[in-house]
Amino acid sequence: MSDNYRALTRTYRPTSFDDIVSQEHVSSTLKNAIKKSRLAHAYMFCGPRGVGKTTMARVLARTVNDIDRDVDGESLNQTLNVVEIDAASNNSVDDIRDLRERVRIPPQNGRYKIYIIDEVHMLSKSAFNALLKTLEEPPDHVIFIFATTEPHKVLPTILSRVQRFDFKRISVDQIVERLANVAEDEGINIDEESLHVIAKKADGALRDALGLMDQAIAFCGNNIQHDELLRALNVVSTERMFEFMDAVEAQDASHGLELINDLLQEGYDIQEYLVGLTEHLRNLYVAKSSDQMHLVEASPDTKKRYRESSKVFTEDDLMRMLHIVSEAQYKIKEAHQPKIQFEITLLKLIHMERTQKLNTLLAELEQVKKKLNNSELSSSSEIDTGDEGSKENKQQPSTASTGAGSTSESNRQASQEQQAKPHSKELSEESLDTTESMSAPADSNGQATSSKEPTQKEQHPTTSEPTVNEEGQQADEEDEFESLFGASSLGNPKPQNEDKKETTESQQASQSETATKRAPKDVSLQEINDCWDDYLDNLRHHVPQMLYFQMQRVDPVELKNGDLKLRANDDFAKKIVDENRRRLGKLLEDEIGAFLNLTCIVQKQEKSGEDSMSPYERFKKLQERDPTIKKLVELFGAELDYNLNQ
Repeated sequence: MSDNYRALTRTYRPTSFDDIVSQEHVSSTLKNAIKKSRLAHAYMFCGPRGVGKTTMARVLARTVNDIDRDVDGESLNQTLNVVEIDAASNNSVDDIRDLRERVRIPPQNGRYKIYIIDEVHMLSKSAFNALLKTLEEPPDHVIFIFATTEPHKVLPTILSRVQRFDFKRISVDQIVERLANVAEDEGINIDEESLHVIAKKADGALRDALGLMDQAIAFCGNNIQHDELLRALNVVSTERMFEFMDAVEAQDASHGLELINDLLQEGYDIQEYLVGLTEHLRNLYVAKSSDQMHLVEASPDTKKRYRESSKVFTEDDLMRMLHIVSEAQYKIKEAHQPKIQFEITLLKLIHMERTQKLNTLLAELEQVKKKLNNSELSSSSEIDTGDEGSKENKQQPSTASTGAGSTSESNRQASQEQQAKPHSKELSEESLDTTESMSAPADSNGQATSSKEPTQKEQHPTTSEPTVNEEGQQADEEDEFESLFGASSLGNPKPQNEDKKETTESQQASQSETATKRAPKDVSLQEINDCWDDYLDNLRHHVPQMLYFQMQRVDPVELKNGDLKLRANDDFAKKIVDENRRRLGKLLEDEIGAFLNLTCIVQKQEKSGEDSMSPYERFKKLQERDPTIKKLVELFGAELDYNLNQ
């Protein structure tokens, strides 16, 4: 190779407005200004790196002064009429003072003397201020052209004195087209998929793309193969992304871990892989939810593959995966073991429950709710029917005749048959005993002397109360519902079945018997503190979960004249306690034997051990304390979302 070899970025630098890619809005404006002799005295070119800001400044200087094309763009600085200044190394006030002295000298040949100041945002504030007057009223023969990637760092007083042009990122297709022309001129054989890899890695900068092209030629030679290019640029191939998503689809953790291990052994960067995976998931989402495939920056064959692969996932699944991967990019930066965190993230994608299963589960829960509502409606209608039957029985007079006795006997038999239907043996025996006790005794003539009250009881429909099977089924459905989502946290607790009601009533009766009634003045604050933990445990079974959680953050601080003062951390806890203070006082009376008036105040506490925990540690602690939240995390893959800046 020749010692005078020039890089592609220098060889293919544009020399005219037409050669500049993707900045037509700037080049057309400048060409019209030149034609109409309406050139401004100062321009500001802003935009990302490698999009042609300095190149546009040189082309403008060449066109204004009619410099021959044989003069290279880098050689323009050697002429007397074009001066390029690097503001990163010439950013002091003295440099600007020297510049102010030189602008007075007119051009030696040509019409204008042009000063190109690159990275102008690097000038100090004092240097900017020294330039203000000259920039606002320069000599007629001077044009200033500023170039910067960070215009927000430039003083507003400078921006108000220039014409600003914002350069845009170059699209992947335009970079691919430009690289294909360069490869043809250089005699390089390269496929379209490899060109897309270079263009995407350049991230909208044509200069970076030419540099990567130069690197690929140096590694692969004139015949660039796709696999060799990926190794040269250390880029994870799209094929590997599809292979990993196949493992996610099959929920094959072993294959996924093997792919991860191969990537790390080959030296791929974790962050770059996550960035590539995020883009891959985004392309799958676009292919799934939109017909506008031009939003996917890939070759036509790869776009077809994206569309086929997106069929196995739902939009909700892809959005949840995007959330998991994007969150992992922030967590891995601070993780002590990035590899482990990386593996955990990818295993989350593999083991994540699919939306289809969750929708099935929700549909089953809706069916359970409908069954519960229907059973409640049927039981209420049966009770209403029983009441009407009892009213009719009251209106019919009872007779002591033989016919009445036979009617009573038939009613007793029907009642016995209905009561013998349940499978519960104990309930059947109890129903039979009740029926026998209700039968009327016979008199000396052998006729039944039934009274009005037994007849009414016999004729009362026995179907007004739900059978044992219905109660058991209803209880199982309620237990299944509450095992998944827990009891209601905002409203009243869900009604339990009869067995649970009887157990709760017996517990309350035993507690009221053990607690001796005392006057409030006989209770001390120390006694309340001693039994406070037991009181909170008792609250779990008698109050909504929201109230229970808020009471865990409340402490008794003062007891005076039967008024117990509680301390809360925020207004929300105070409001919840105040709304339920009578109920809480009744439950406290079961513990200490005296009814106290509860009042709540807001008083910030010093940071406890739990408050000093990180949000993730507190979320983990909350899962250990509440099985309902733990169940939701395992079922839906819930993640803590909070602002790191707060």
